[in-house]
Amino acid sequence: MKVAILGAGAWGTALGVVLSQGGHSVRLWGHRPEHVSELARTRINARFLPGIPLVGDWAFETEFDAALAEAEVVVVAVPSKAFREAAARLTGFRGPVVSVTKGIEFTSGLTMTGILDSVAPGLQTAALSGPSLAMEVARGVPTAVVVASREEVVSRTVQDLFHQPAFRVYRSSDLIGVELGGALKNVIAIAAGVCDGLGYGDNAKAALVTRGKTEMMRLGVACGARADTFAGLSGLGDLVLTCFSKLSRNRGFGEKVGRGGSVAEILAGSVSAVEGYPTTQSAWALARRLNVDAPITSEVYAMLYEGKNVRQAVHDLLSRDSKVED
Repeated sequence: MKVAILGAGAWGTALGVVLSQGGHSVRLWGHRPEHVSELARTRINARFLPGIPLVGDWAFETEFDAALAEAEVVVVAVPSKAFREAAARLTGFRGPVVSVTKGIEFTSGLTMTGILDSVAPGLQTAALSGPSLAMEVARGVPTAVVVASREEVVSRTVQDLFHQPAFRVYRSSDLIGVELGGALKNVIAIAAGVCDGLGYGDNAKAALVTRGKTEMMRLGVACGARADTFAGLSGLGDLVLTCFSKLSRNRGFGEKVGRGGSVAEILAGSVSAVEGYPTTQSAWALARRLNVDAPITSEVYAMLYEGKNVRQAVHDLLSRDSKVED
């Protein structure tokens, strides 16, 4: 199949590698001409995936319409802050559109496929999520993910498109749950990184991850998701990976915050988007709107957006009243 990938970062490129290994034609779109020119010349995304050759049928585009020309499937891998702009340009597309961006829009509270549905009604939307570090995927390390759609035919099409021996794709009908799991785990991963930055041990992080999963599930169910989705690949699987991996951008960001770094300076020095930062604000607002108890999210929000002292935030989280485990 002919696939257009919007977003020439690590994740978009890594998925292009998977698709090209399956014999598909990949058209990779990026918004920086100098970066796209380098990709075309070297066939290596040295900025995001150094050492990974881009073999097979690839084309590299800076013109949006050129990237979509003849495409049968579109994969949207742009950062969440640019997602609405990209989605608005897909109104005339008739094939499956797969979001691989993990985020929640602050102003609307919508997930990425929610944005697609709002600006381009009638699209065949799906979301691909799960524990999948881009570099490991590009290197062919065994990985399992999940694709969700409201339409079974769309999820099956996307599953068949991506499924490879080292890239196993499962299906789900819980679109909102799969997307919220992928987005909310980044907030918990920032908190896990803060634990690392403060020098806390594995006991603390295990407790955080466990309570974080419960918090994710509570907010997800309030949004209409199924509880069991958060025990799957897009929930627990992605949460564990992102909270413990040294390659996790969100965990690494939190670790620097825990060590006393400036949020603005850390973000300015990041090569790739730290999606947990905007998602924290969105998740905090969503929890308040739905009256959902989200203590971890609230403390991460206070640290990142209100300048709350990190140790005070941890103290306040730990000194909450005792309760029954839910």
